[in-house]
Amino acid sequence: MSQGSQHGKWSVSSSEDDDDELRLSGKSSKPPQLTVSNHSSLSSSILDIDSSSVEKKPERSQVSTLVVGSEARQQAAKNQTNPIKYESSPSLAGKRKADPPDGSGWALSDSDGDEDAKSNPPPGRKAPSPKRKKVGDARPPSPHGRVYYIDEPDDFFESSVPRLDDTFRFYLNKVTGLDRKYNSGALHVRDILSPLFGTLKESVQFNYCFDIAWMLQQYPPEFRDRPILIVHGDKREAKARLVQQAQPFSHIRFCQAKLDIAFGTHHTKMMLLWYEEGFRVIILTSNLIRADWYQKTQGMWMSPLFPRLPKGSSDTCGESPTFFKRDLLEYLASYRAAELEEWIQRIKEHDLSETRVYLVGSTPGRYVGPDMERWGHLRLRKLLYEHTNCVPDEDQWPVVGQFSSIGSMGVDKTKWLAGEFQRTLTTLGKASHRPNPPVHLLYPSVEDVRMSLEGYPAGGSLPYSIQTAQKQLWLHSYFHRWQADTTGRTHAMPHIKTYMRASPDFTQLAWFLVTSANLSKAAWGALEKNNTQVMIRSYELGVLYVPPAFNMKTFQVRKNPFPVSSSSSGFLVPFDLPPTCYTTKDQPWIWNIPYSQAPDTHGNVWVPS
Repeated sequence: MSQGSQHGKWSVSSSEDDDDELRLSGKSSKPPQLTVSNHSSLSSSILDIDSSSVEKKPERSQVSTLVVGSEARQQAAKNQTNPIKYESSPSLAGKRKADPPDGSGWALSDSDGDEDAKSNPPPGRKAPSPKRKKVGDARPPSPHGRVYYIDEPDDFFESSVPRLDDTFRFYLNKVTGLDRKYNSGALHVRDILSPLFGTLKESVQFNYCFDIAWMLQQYPPEFRDRPILIVHGDKREAKARLVQQAQPFSHIRFCQAKLDIAFGTHHTKMMLLWYEEGFRVIILTSNLIRADWYQKTQGMWMSPLFPRLPKGSSDTCGESPTFFKRDLLEYLASYRAAELEEWIQRIKEHDLSETRVYLVGSTPGRYVGPDMERWGHLRLRKLLYEHTNCVPDEDQWPVVGQFSSIGSMGVDKTKWLAGEFQRTLTTLGKASHRPNPPVHLLYPSVEDVRMSLEGYPAGGSLPYSIQTAQKQLWLHSYFHRWQADTTGRTHAMPHIKTYMRASPDFTQLAWFLVTSANLSKAAWGALEKNNTQVMIRSYELGVLYVPPAFNMKTFQVRKNPFPVSSSSSGFLVPFDLPPTCYTTKDQPWIWNIPYSQAPDTHGNVWVPS
């Protein structure tokens, strides 16, 4: 089956019928074997890649060698350890063929390949034996040398209290390799866990990926032996590996999230921090692995320090105008886990009244009646209906969605995206008018990934598969670039996920959401049974900002976001505005096809195995 569009052409056998949600969950089968088509030369010779073109990195004691996470992340880790260098000699241009072990004979072509290269090789055909080729010297210099991870500069981890935005409490992460001004006002995980924010007694880490040894190194030495509860969704072999990681650390306990619906994941990323001085909640987009805190764009909401209520206070005391305490307790109760009961009790004992954001969560299940509005995008729809205000010329206020992974949404836009999900995102106050404003979806192009700080390995955190993409080519007309013209930070590929409604000139926001939820039905839920039931597969969590909660009509977008200073005002949007639509030459990043026409910022190409 051949598919084509203005954003790329792919060839995939019609026998490929794997479930897209399975691939999105990071639990898919082995990636397909690949056929590379390089149209920079008419030569039909075989491009041979052997040990001479694979540069092995020296081991670094401070970098964990543990491979965790989805299949895409594992491929990225493999490419970082053994990068395939760009071959600059035209005589080496051609095809690299391989066949699947089951002999089914289908293959994927490079998205830039010419039509003649898109036919499937005959079943059972084997690639010729590799021949040694000398690696060309002419390639762009790597800004970080031959070692993927570089040391952070001396001033990266400052000892002083970071400059905090006490109005919105929305922060980006620090990114290695950027000018210092682009890290002003940003936080690293070490900052979050610093004793400057409180004397830690215990903590809970909710997440999808963990590198436990690395995680513990981020705690200050005086807190590293304090009890930690890890909430995860791993099963069977993955769970065994996670437990094995924690064997040397007796103060770590586990809570396994129940995933009763197929292809769901525990994708929530949250920290609960209990101090001698009070209690704090962090809701973020980063996994607890070094790669997520290195050269990716991440976001987080950090709560104020919640004080303890006077003894004898009722459970309903300490509630915020946004009912954040009630909703957080309800979310924790949805796990039905004995390990979280003591934390539920602790939260009841604290005053969360200063919170000005709304909690938007997803938990696995099928919900009917009033419960349909408790979770997922119907929860977001209810909040937008009840707590936002109509604006003049609402039809002209675009919706902007930004994410790092994409699920299967059906054969056309009406099946989910332009139907139920767009209705949620366009809800604004109690007006009965349902406009059809522009929808801009921000997702990195191949060129965005290639020219990023990490280069092609950044694509390991952008697991949009060819199997999903070729079934929904209609989606790509919505795509806009992850730009790097003005903010300076967008050379760090996004793992953050944000959704918002903006004014036509992009100077104001009607609302803003930062969340763990990517663009997928598994994360947001999908209506079933003639819209009488909603089904959600995964755990997700985010916070919604609405202007009335801050005594504002709209949020003003911060004009010059960096460097952050005491005079900075407005809401920080982590990408360039206005969004720029893909051109006919732009292609969305697809993680499991090769990119060998041009080297990345480290001089490597991307060839999944």
